[in-house]
Amino acid sequence: MLLADLGADVVVIDRPTAQAGGGADVTAAAVLGRGKRRIALDLKSARGRATVLQLVEHCDALIEGMRPGVMERLGLGPETCLAHNPRLVYGRMTGWGQDGPLAPVAGHDLNYIALSGALWYAGEPGGAPLSPPTLVGDIGGGALYLVIGLLAGVMNARQTGRGQVVDAAIVDGSAHMMNLLLGLMPGGQFVRERGASLLDGPHWYSTYRCADGGFISVGALEPKFYRLLLEKLGLAADTRFADGFSRAAWPELRHCFSELFAQRSRDEWCALLEGTDACFAPVLSPVEAARHPHMTARGVYSDAGGILQANPAPRFSATPARPPGDAPSEAVDAASVLNGWRRT
Repeated sequence: MLLADLGADVVVIDRPTAQAGGGADVTAAAVLGRGKRRIALDLKSARGRATVLQLVEHCDALIEGMRPGVMERLGLGPETCLAHNPRLVYGRMTGWGQDGPLAPVAGHDLNYIALSGALWYAGEPGGAPLSPPTLVGDIGGGALYLVIGLLAGVMNARQTGRGQVVDAAIVDGSAHMMNLLLGLMPGGQFVRERGASLLDGPHWYSTYRCADGGFISVGALEPKFYRLLLEKLGLAADTRFADGFSRAAWPELRHCFSELFAQRSRDEWCALLEGTDACFAPVLSPVEAARHPHMTARGVYSDAGGILQANPAPRFSATPARPPGDAPSEAVDAASVLNGWRRT
């Protein structure tokens, strides 16, 4: 989807009997399949494999998400494909990677980020770690790193004429995403214990329940923003909050903030704090987010066929992305794809 949003001609190879989304929820397929074309091939047949290799000869990149060794057994591994197109960038997307003790076994987003260390700080002190589904692993440590690797590989191939394999493992990418926090450890700003570090312990960097059951977030990390937050909350003269960076005081001050924010509704806190440098935002559901004035002004979300979806990102000044395309309702003929690629 990311590549299609950026203007790439993306062709998905489905099994001949696959339904929309390959058996996934049709709504999800409609969003993730937008702007792509689909063809149906039996990769276990000689004809299906031959068609794939014909397509490979005329494309920049191939993405596969099989377990290690499956593509080789099908006769479509990197060595074979690169022999047909030496400039090909062969993207391999897995959770554990192409090698290592866990490479052959099954897993999912939660397992990968649990092992990589990326899940460790996601949760309240004393509670179980909890991560937003798919965002840290499948999307952040997986798809985004795969896309970066593919684009870098294509740039290199255009300069050198040589393709290569991109091994995009979610354990690698999600661990790499931890480098900012790991860099804070030598100075003591991040410690091993959950809820005791710079970005997961302070009262001024947390979420709070409001009187109406809604939630708000405050992230007044810098001293000047913290002072403004206290002023807005009427706490500037309260000596308990004077040293906001004292770890020893954080538990008590978080409790004070919890009691304070529970006294008003989310909308009331928005009226007081939103649009100021107090580093504040309401915690919104995706549907609410799509209706927020800032998000509507930027056109972040759209509704296509009754399905809420986020529009392409990032934004380009000279080559703006096209509006999200529709997901293909049925497979197209592989020959038409191949003929189109040959002409270009």
